[in-house]
Amino acid sequence: MIPQLTIRDLRPTEADALGRLMVEVYSSLEGFPTPDEQPRYYELLAHIGDFTQKKDARVLVALTGEELVGGVVYFGDMAEYGSGGTATTVRKASGIRLLGVSPKSRNLGVGRALTQACIQLAREKGHAQVILHTTQAMQIAWQLYERLGFVRSEDLDFSQQDLPVFGFRLPLTPA
Repeated sequence: MIPQLTIRDLRPTEADALGRLMVEVYSSLEGFPTPDEQPRYYELLAHIGDFTQKKDARVLVALTGEELVGGVVYFGDMAEYGSGGTATTVRKASGIRLLGVSPKSRNLGVGRALTQACIQLAREKGHAQVILHTTQAMQIAWQLYERLGFVRSEDLDFSQQDLPVFGFRLPLTPA
């Protein structure tokens, strides 16, 4: 039985727990850089709640009952997105970064629900597209994004130190 899933904005009291969850998720990805290899990236994950201070950014969480099982950062202003490459120059677009789901809550639709919540926020802003990035180590997320209609956009690719990061776009049709 799949537990009831709630998607909502992060509460300040949950920021540390979400940061720990994100570090756990990303550090367990086979083929992804370790905290020793990219300490600044893991510092960003640990302090994911800080994104709420950025203009038009929201940190969304997924809960089953009272248990925090995932999170993502939504950007309504790509200038705040903070990636390498050209993504921060794209206009009329929203961005998604740092999607993470607890290992014990995988295959329950958590990642899909978080992504769809971000897509809905982009539609509400009247944006023409949603942009995100992923890596080869994130094949489960990569496949999810493609099933949701995201397409590879090589013009958004960049390298994070020696890690290739791949850009994706989801064109949004006007409502």
